[in-house]
Amino acid sequence: MCGMTYKITRLLIARIVTVKSINKEASTGTGIEETWQAFYFGKSLHNLETSANEPTAKWTVPLSDGNHVVEFEHGTATGRRIVKIDGNNIVHRDWMFRLVGDEVFMFNNIKFIIRVDPMPGLKYSYSLWVNGKSYKQFVQSQSKILEAWLAKVENEEYRIVLDKHAHSVWVNGQEVEVENEFMDGGAEILFSVGDLPAAIRSYSSEQKEIGIAYVLYINDIEIQQEALVEES
Repeated sequence: MCGMTYKITRLLIARIVTVKSINKEASTGTGIEETWQAFYFGKSLHNLETSANEPTAKWTVPLSDGNHVVEFEHGTATGRRIVKIDGNNIVHRDWMFRLVGDEVFMFNNIKFIIRVDPMPGLKYSYSLWVNGKSYKQFVQSQSKILEAWLAKVENEEYRIVLDKHAHSVWVNGQEVEVENEFMDGGAEILFSVGDLPAAIRSYSSEQKEIGIAYVLYINDIEIQQEALVEES
């Protein structure tokens, strides 16, 4: 057995012993000192798990209002589960005896599921599902309906996202008012970025695999598109 597996095994055994000790002593009303010793031992396991700087799993999810970072912390010794989105706690559970199974939560009216599945050697796999789609499938579907640009205007950075299905425009996570106009060979969506006029112009690319092309102009200067999600 490798060193990491041996360490995890010891932590799991210690976790079971700690929980049983606390439950036994609390139910009999005796051994208060032993109960507190078990409690502080369990707390030390919790502190050991929280000492790591990196989350157990991490995903970047593209939505209309921008990219959101989903982080999952899974304490296999204490059963602790923490879900963070953009650094904010969404879920926090301690001392869960069952280490596998789904963690379900909502964000921006979207259903998220983090699935924890067992693997050989006391290991676990983690997968994210968004609105019933796997993470990969969801990103692929979002790339078909969202267009994104990153622009710097007067020393300020702006991320502009076009939702082609909803015909809405988002600037730095906020939906902005737009005007739709037709022009020769296509259409344009007019709005503002900072104090400057902006327009997203659409036209046929005359390429079947691309379809309609979208180009952003800020103050009549073309802005290059950016990848919806950076390649990891």
